[in-house]
Amino acid sequence: MLRAVLTLFDRWQLTVAQGRTLLGDPSERTYQRWRNGEVATLPRDTVFRLGTLLGIHKALRYMFAQPERGYTWIHTPNEAFGGHSALDRMLQGAPTNLAAVRTYLDAERGGW
Repeated sequence: MLRAVLTLFDRWQLTVAQGRTLLGDPSERTYQRWRNGEVATLPRDTVFRLGTLLGIHKALRYMFAQPERGYTWIHTPNEAFGGHSALDRMLQGAPTNLAAVRTYLDAERGGW
């Protein structure tokens, strides 16, 4: 899961600081170890965040036939997030902010 999310961060063109925030602010050293494939046991909070981020990615893949549109969607201002982007909402840092974006996308695509 971690490797998939880190690849997703590259496709979303996130900075290191943004990626760390979305993963719950691991230390820079830990984040770089993860990037290098050195992964030990992950905290539960990080595992939750990984699952939510992959759910967001999955929802965007269902919504957009062209993956690039989904990758750019997170940067696009959206009235659902007060005129800010989904990324802005997620970067507020709490797991509930990630969950809010996923819930929005699930509702937009018709849920389960």
